[in-house]
Amino acid sequence: MNGQSEQAVDGDRRDLVILGGGLVGMTLALAAARHGLSSHVVDRANPSDLTAEGFDGRASAISTASWNLFTNIGLADALESHGCPIAEIAVSDQLKPGEIRFRPGPEEGSLGRMFANRQLRLALFKAAAAEPLIAWHPRAEVIHRERGPHGVAVTLAGGTQLRGSLLVAAEGRASPTRDEAGIGLAKWDYHHRAIIAGLVHERAHDNVAWEIFWPEGPFALLPMLDDAAGRHCSALVWTVSEQDAAGVLKLSDAAFLGEARARMGPLFGEILSVGPRSSYPLGFQHTARIVEDRLALVGDAAHGIHPIAGQGLNLGLRDVGALVEVLAEGARLGLEPGDAQLLARYQRWRGLDSFSVALATDGLTRLFGIPGRTASAVRRLGMGGVERLGPLKTWFMDEARGVSGEVPALMRG
Repeated sequence: MNGQSEQAVDGDRRDLVILGGGLVGMTLALAAARHGLSSHVVDRANPSDLTAEGFDGRASAISTASWNLFTNIGLADALESHGCPIAEIAVSDQLKPGEIRFRPGPEEGSLGRMFANRQLRLALFKAAAAEPLIAWHPRAEVIHRERGPHGVAVTLAGGTQLRGSLLVAAEGRASPTRDEAGIGLAKWDYHHRAIIAGLVHERAHDNVAWEIFWPEGPFALLPMLDDAAGRHCSALVWTVSEQDAAGVLKLSDAAFLGEARARMGPLFGEILSVGPRSSYPLGFQHTARIVEDRLALVGDAAHGIHPIAGQGLNLGLRDVGALVEVLAEGARLGLEPGDAQLLARYQRWRGLDSFSVALATDGLTRLFGIPGRTASAVRRLGMGGVERLGPLKTWFMDEARGVSGEVPALMRG
């Protein structure tokens, strides 16, 4: 899985130098290649580790717009059979009456698809390895970054230097490139952790994604494909307080399933088994800017949000669609990818949208975290109002599908 990395030598100048070869970074490289833009992709990880069975039990909700992006860069055939459609999203306050259900019309298709992150990586890495416009450098450590008036340069441990026109930080929340550039960051900790696990259950989920809000945090059940034995499966994302997380992870399978049953009620019948459990901390962060001289931020390097609405990866993929469109249009005008005018347009396009989504998810997290019967009653009253107002429900569904606002060309049907 070394892609074109062995062909890359000192002085191999490409359009982009992308630091971070995860889901967002590699999608960016492939989308850029579709427009004739070349890239170096540098990542510390070993791709074989990232695609190993059991490495990462996480799954991602891929919105309609994000699926369009994958289709338009040639990944649909590799991914189609691995995705579970989301036909409906059900939102409930503690399983009390007054839930709200989002269900698109027949002409609109699904609300998205659920994929195991491993399957997304496998498809992305295979496509990248076959793309000559991508020079892939896995298991590589960056020791120096340089941005100047005529280009960018990155030096790897071992001395190899990679050159390009634009540096892109796709390294995730702890992006050293962003920090080195001195880009300001607003951040806070929710003091919660997300517990991730796969569940096997008696009843079919009917392609419904459930978001059940409890005072201690949301409890999400996301539809996955049946396993090889034909058993019904869902991905669980259970938010618990930081102080309780270690104890929840140490529970026996029987005790863990007992706690899960108490929070999901009879929705899926008997819970038959639970897979390996993992967790990660939850926090909010958002940068003051997403560009600097010859530098652009994408994905979690620019904005890290709560998983409450399943929009984290989709937000990063919208960055990809917008940045590639801006750079491709610039290339047609004879502008190089690092041109300040192009970066200014990317900032205007993505800055407000990503900030709005980040604030909305933070607000939902706080709203549904208010304890007490009165708060619950008010929330359910509000959900009932949304349920009855067709245009408002449609707006929420369009947001979830990623088809509202200025949608990048690669993310249109």
